[in-house]
Amino acid sequence: MPDIALEDTGEKPVTPTGREGGGIELPSSADLAARIDTMLRILASISDTAPEEGVTRLAFTPTERAAHDVVAGWFDEIGLTVRQDVAGNTIAEDAGTDSLQAIGTGSHLDSVPRGGRFDGIAGVVASVAVAQMLKEQGISHTHPFRFVVFAGEEGARFGQPCIGSKAVAGLWQPEHLDEVTDAEGVSLAEAMRLVGLEPGRIAEASWRDKDWGAFVELHVEQGAVLETQGSLLGIVDLISGSTRFEIDVAGRASHSGSTPMSLRADALSAAAEITLVAEELANDSRHRGTRCTVGKLTVFPGSITTIPGRAVVHLDVRDVDSARQRQTANQIVRRAELIAERRGVTLEVRLRSDTSPVVLPTWIRQVITEACQEHTDRWRVMSSGASHDTQLVNTVIPSGLLFVPSRGGLSHVPEEWSSAADIARGSEVLLNALLKLDAHPHLT
Repeated sequence: MPDIALEDTGEKPVTPTGREGGGIELPSSADLAARIDTMLRILASISDTAPEEGVTRLAFTPTERAAHDVVAGWFDEIGLTVRQDVAGNTIAEDAGTDSLQAIGTGSHLDSVPRGGRFDGIAGVVASVAVAQMLKEQGISHTHPFRFVVFAGEEGARFGQPCIGSKAVAGLWQPEHLDEVTDAEGVSLAEAMRLVGLEPGRIAEASWRDKDWGAFVELHVEQGAVLETQGSLLGIVDLISGSTRFEIDVAGRASHSGSTPMSLRADALSAAAEITLVAEELANDSRHRGTRCTVGKLTVFPGSITTIPGRAVVHLDVRDVDSARQRQTANQIVRRAELIAERRGVTLEVRLRSDTSPVVLPTWIRQVITEACQEHTDRWRVMSSGASHDTQLVNTVIPSGLLFVPSRGGLSHVPEEWSSAADIARGSEVLLNALLKLDAHPHLT
């Protein structure tokens, strides 16, 4: 078994249509936190599940597109030029006084199933808030400012994270979109076509470094470091990489009562052992900083009286060390092969995605640090265990990442929560950082 390896613009103007809640005007209150809270509530209502069940807004569904329409409408109301690229990313622009490289900010609107209402969304509403502050306060800037709402950041539907930002990084080819499928067998290409996109033109979404100078994303931490240490802001220096793959275990389904234990080829038992191996490796002292997760385990035929004949283990290996990340994934596969041989089952391993860790540019971090220092002394430098669009954008243009606190460190669950006041503070720091970049020697 092979090792897991180290790894016309087509844009169109957006005419916001939206669904229920889409026609609402931006709140005009002088209280920035109140504006942000209103936007968060509106976006949380655009979901395929009831409010008490969290937010479900999967990549390249009509629901995700509806949320994009709402935000596009907000940018349009502010007076920005709004367009959608061929990958489904929404891009709004506030022109600068000179024809220079653009400075960007933004995040994503899609969610995991029954997730929270802040992951990604906080960065989007912060972008809207920044655009609104620029216009209301009459702040001029020489570089164009672009506000980006990425499509399909979560890997929940297709197992591929950062689909929209991967497109702007030029890492998609049209044929690859046919190879990636969801649990229902719908390819990414077909899902894009169903919401009016043209997957065959995906390469046209690529950003050119001559058009972009820098990018900064605001995001909720999704952990508890800021909260437990009393910090209000986090400046990210490093983003973990992620290797996601499936181990498809094929055993032999048979009657749970009439089949002796010694004659079984139980796919689920083998899958359970593989799961524990992944946990064991991540807890080993030699893997300090490694995180292994089995977030999904699919069992067939799924009957209490039938020995499972097939089980699919969905694994996510994350690390700040690129080599160790891939070594851990390969160790799990090799240990799984030994388990399979001993238990009389067979394996098929499918790599879903593989993204390297990234160290963010020092000079961008310094700009964000200066912006933080002008607002509070309660900030810290930290790494991110979660993947973000910034990780892919940074392969094209220098990028930075700013965290605001998450209560209890909870994320990807309905209980996920960050205060509107914290996001408002982050929005003010984000605006300050963008203006500092506008005057920075690297970009002048």
